[in-house]
Amino acid sequence: MNLRWRWRWRRRWVRRRLLELEAENAKFSSQLANCRCHEKEDKRSAVSCDSSLETSRKSNSGSKKITKEIVKEKVPGYDTRIMNHHCKRYVALKVMYFGQRFYGFAAEAQMDPTIESEIFKALEKTRLLVGDKKESHYSRCGRTDKGVSAVGQVIALYLRSNLKETCENNEGEIDYVRVLNRALPDDIRVFGWCPVPLGFNARFSCLGREYYYLFWGENLNLLAMESAGRKFIGEHDFRNFCKMDALNVHNYRRKVTSFAISPCDVRCDENQLWAIKIKGSAFLWHQVRCMVAVLFLIGQGHESPDVIDALLDTDRIPRKPQYSMAPEIPLVLQSCEFEGLNFTCSSDSMQALRVHLANECQNYHLKAAIFHEALQSCLPIEKDQRSLDNGTVKKKSSHVPLMSRPTEPSYEERRAKLNTRHKD
Repeated sequence: MNLRWRWRWRRRWVRRRLLELEAENAKFSSQLANCRCHEKEDKRSAVSCDSSLETSRKSNSGSKKITKEIVKEKVPGYDTRIMNHHCKRYVALKVMYFGQRFYGFAAEAQMDPTIESEIFKALEKTRLLVGDKKESHYSRCGRTDKGVSAVGQVIALYLRSNLKETCENNEGEIDYVRVLNRALPDDIRVFGWCPVPLGFNARFSCLGREYYYLFWGENLNLLAMESAGRKFIGEHDFRNFCKMDALNVHNYRRKVTSFAISPCDVRCDENQLWAIKIKGSAFLWHQVRCMVAVLFLIGQGHESPDVIDALLDTDRIPRKPQYSMAPEIPLVLQSCEFEGLNFTCSSDSMQALRVHLANECQNYHLKAAIFHEALQSCLPIEKDQRSLDNGTVKKKSSHVPLMSRPTEPSYEERRAKLNTRHKD
């Protein structure tokens, strides 16, 4: 009896799925009839739709194997080649994300999730992606690492368009911001879009990038940190302020155009939140986090501001002293500068974006309030224990000066080691 019921249920499901596929086929056929650019791809689309129908019809035989294949086809996603007959447009998207739960931006990373993988899932889900990733001429401005956030990341690629010809006012175009933000997770949002010329590349067309590093200013000498940070301005060899990639990077000279330390509009009790703002044409791997790490040593009084001059003099210090980078969570890619790019966002999409970000801020304030309540609930220190602690001399952790620490291999030593491996 149970088997008979299952067989009837399967037949009903197959009939319903067949009707759905036929409806989709009719929809695609009507779109193809009204589109001028489908002649070359007409056969490919028809074959794809026919194969889907054929798979559904074969499932009537009751084969368990084929039924499982059909179930898999119901998983969200689609063959991007089917979309090749659609009109497309080369656009840039401005993206923000909170990077704490991601293993970096680039989808090439071995771990998942990444921001890039989530963006392409949304593009496929919304049927905006035309062709595969390579065919879309995809490029990104910055490849932020694990835990790093962004407010002004920029990517560029071909997306499906409602317009057969370019229109200056973009009237009738797809609202890319609204469509994508509905499909993206809460910690990723598109801020705006802009049509770009065919020669545009989000990485190589960028004129400058600005990073913020947030930190609490308690017990730090901010004047010494700012004085030392200004020494970064200009073009220097930053090999002592980065994680060296001797295989792919051969020039470690980069130009920093501005440096500043400014207070933020956030306080926790009596502790003020500050931001280190660094702007430059391009940055090396982990460069900002290494620069900030040395600035913190100066702010804590462990190092003199003159240590910046010494580390920038690669003739004098050809090998980077060993030191830990600053944590990744407070680092934010604030903005990417391009010539002639004006990102747009409809008023409805902007309002929805503001509401979403306000809700996210409230959620994080609630979490902070819970931790604050937990802090207030901690048992008070007993008077006897307090007096005992006051009478005890706590040993300070010893600091080894940077110039006295072991060093990492120089660029030349790394290259020689790589060449030896290749010969072997």
